[in-house]
Amino acid sequence: MEIQEAISKRRSIRSFRDEGVSEDAVRQIIEAGILAPSAGNCQPWEFVVIRDKMTKQKLAQASLGQRFVSQVPVVIVVCANIKRSASRYGSRGQELYCIQDTAAAIENMLLMAVSKGLGTCWVGAFNEVLAKEALELPVGIRPVAIIPLGHPAETPQMPKRRIYRDVVHHEKW
Repeated sequence: MEIQEAISKRRSIRSFRDEGVSEDAVRQIIEAGILAPSAGNCQPWEFVVIRDKMTKQKLAQASLGQRFVSQVPVVIVVCANIKRSASRYGSRGQELYCIQDTAAAIENMLLMAVSKGLGTCWVGAFNEVLAKEALELPVGIRPVAIIPLGHPAETPQMPKRRIYRDVVHHEKW
């Protein structure tokens, strides 16, 4: 699948078929995340792969009751290693770069999943404290996104998008 096709096909999937996801597919998706750019090549990302039913249920609760998080074969939680970014860039690395870097990794992962015929949803609405507890994350590791991963049971239409001329400013605002 060409990149333009993957970008055009990517949707937020919230309904999944009862079908497993191979370890190879998970690995390829995470490796796509690892290839993302990062400030100073700090690569602050960490990935927690969850297949355990109880942990997925805890993450669904942390996700403000978004039940589909527990109804997929795999959930990947993308985390930022704050210390890794802060060690080079101080507070800007801690507050901004580690988030930007993990966001770039997440988008790579979403596109790789689409190219493999899998569905995902970038879940950012969650209680961070509950997610940290569910995953037993150490100090300095911040969950940035919860990504349910599976075979889609739906094909949503593209939501309305703002058009080029409405979002582009040349030289000045």
